[in-house]
Amino acid sequence: MLNLFVNGIILVSAGILVGSLITLRRLVHRLPPGPGRRGWDLMAVLTLFFLIGYLAYLIIFWSQPVNWPDLIVPWVFFCTACFVWLAYYLSLQSAIDVRRITLLEHENITDPLTGMYNRRFLERRLHEEYSRFERYAAPLCVILVDIDHFKSVNDLYGHQAGDLALNYVAKMIRKTIRTSDVAGRYGGDEFMVITPSIHTGTAGVLAERIRQNVAAQPFLMNDGTDTPREIPLTVSAGVMGASNKGDTIQNLIHEVDIALYHAKQAGRNRVIVGDAMG
Repeated sequence: MLNLFVNGIILVSAGILVGSLITLRRLVHRLPPGPGRRGWDLMAVLTLFFLIGYLAYLIIFWSQPVNWPDLIVPWVFFCTACFVWLAYYLSLQSAIDVRRITLLEHENITDPLTGMYNRRFLERRLHEEYSRFERYAAPLCVILVDIDHFKSVNDLYGHQAGDLALNYVAKMIRKTIRTSDVAGRYGGDEFMVITPSIHTGTAGVLAERIRQNVAAQPFLMNDGTDTPREIPLTVSAGVMGASNKGDTIQNLIHEVDIALYHAKQAGRNRVIVGDAMG
């Protein structure tokens, strides 16, 4: 009877290890490739060795007479198997929670239509960059990009065309800016680009490149016909650099908005640098 009890403990322990391997596999599939994932792969190999050892012990001592002191080894096997399963299970739950939090954070800072950063994130980053400007006097510029006649695109071609136009401009902006720049949808058909460490002249060149890239490539919309419809699309942009003459973030945004307004008033499809307005 005692022999049967010991063998049962070993079998249950082996089953727990098999369940641990299944849990570990689910965990590994949720991890990105890299050293961390390779580490868990090594843990899987070690767990498999544990399982082989359990089965070998079971085969060797299956019919051996057992005394009460001999229960120590099966009990250690059982506790070890439970520990391994619990460690993998808690790691899996932590990975799921981290992934959920990451997705929520991504949704919290991302514009759902264009996939760019949203206004909340842009304002947060602008505060961070402005604090760096105040502390180290590092150059900081802001570019505000607006789609020309966006209301007409919606009225003439429908809101689907408007959404496609926003995505098209967002794609052009991402394609043009530097990796150190921060770009996002500021609101409506306006996009903001925060350009740290460059002066207004260079930021103006970057804004002009965005304008040219949008205007140079045709915006095509598939309206169900065999031939996609080409919709004329241009953007205007205002550029402004932070000033150390008692300026504030609110003044900076106000000034770049004025520069964009002047670009619109001057005929659209152009870039106005705030420092050059006089």
